[in-house]
Amino acid sequence: MGATSNEVIRVGIIGVGRGMSFAHGCKHVGMELVALCDIWEERLLAAGEQLGVATYTDYEEFLGHDMDAVILANYFHQHAPFAIKALDRGFHVMSETMACKTMGEGVALCEAVEHSGRIYMFAENYPFSVANQELRRLYQAGEIGEVRYAEGEYNHPGEEQWRLSISPGFNHWRNWLPPTYYCSHALAPLMCITDRMPVSVNALSIIEEATQTPRNTKVSDVGSVILARMDNGAVFRIWGLMMSSISRVRYELHGERGLIATAEPNHWANVRIFHEPWLLREGQQQDVTYAPDWPAHGDLAEAAGHGGGDFWTNFHFANAIRDGQQPYLNVYRGTAMAAVGIQGWRSCLEEGRPMPVPDFSDPAARAPYRDDHWSPFPEDAGPGQPPPSLRGIIPPAPEVAERAREYWASLGYHE
Repeated sequence: MGATSNEVIRVGIIGVGRGMSFAHGCKHVGMELVALCDIWEERLLAAGEQLGVATYTDYEEFLGHDMDAVILANYFHQHAPFAIKALDRGFHVMSETMACKTMGEGVALCEAVEHSGRIYMFAENYPFSVANQELRRLYQAGEIGEVRYAEGEYNHPGEEQWRLSISPGFNHWRNWLPPTYYCSHALAPLMCITDRMPVSVNALSIIEEATQTPRNTKVSDVGSVILARMDNGAVFRIWGLMMSSISRVRYELHGERGLIATAEPNHWANVRIFHEPWLLREGQQQDVTYAPDWPAHGDLAEAAGHGGGDFWTNFHFANAIRDGQQPYLNVYRGTAMAAVGIQGWRSCLEEGRPMPVPDFSDPAARAPYRDDHWSPFPEDAGPGQPPPSLRGIIPPAPEVAERAREYWASLGYHE
């Protein structure tokens, strides 16, 4: 059943920052926003009044609202417990950024989806740019044969005041996030294009003194390189996250018979195909760069954020609920991406030692990780827990901390 069905899906959203993109896009795919939840009450009430929906500061009360589905747009690393509660209460769930912050949470999340029978979608939006959808079409049509090597890059630098504006509080997740953890923007498109899954990772972390503590409030390292071995033997190289050099979103896939990639001047919208002359097949061009058309719904996608991806995540979630079939970006792909980040950080702390990525769809493969609660976040601090930087934990200088507090207070945030 398509998104134009008359069946309305009543949805509630947790998080009125990032969640507003989902909220404004619901109506385009036959979903009706009925409730919002957030602990920042001033912003919550303003959003509720703007959209004319019920508001809650308590998640348990929010789950008592009459609705069919929950979209999680809360803090990056806190999705799994909220998703599990919603699934246990019979709601469908769409969750973005990181499916789980520990391997143990990943096991619990998979079991919650399986036991509930509800739809779970990992709302990673970068696979749905017009360029990446075209790369999937090309790859699935056999344009370059089997992938052997691929590169995904997502790097998002920014000056300090901007960074403070999106990470209020010294314990905010952005200030503690190891650079491997936010790997899905770089990895997910490659996985979706090729249908390949990671089986192990090697990773190295990158320190940038000028943008880490004590000069700034960011405790964690700013960049990493991940090498993911895939289930067909291919190697995918993942690079990012907040290094100061250049803002970059780019994808490149090398196959047995050529290359496909996103291309300049706009990696969201342009595609390149290249074949060496002796590998050309009938009907193929040796080297061509072009701007593909959207497969459908181009007007709605063009108006949405993240290169159109914010429309398509809502679209596929709504259709999965109506069809009663798990979406392509299901819980197993979501937890696999999270595991690449988690196990990648383990590898970083051991100077690149390879770490396994289990198949979360296999109960026997995921079982050894059930009690694995290894976490770098400050709320989990304790014996055996890792730091978010190769340098350990270094607090910001007093003058840096005072400047941050003053700026956060100007935004209405008081720790």
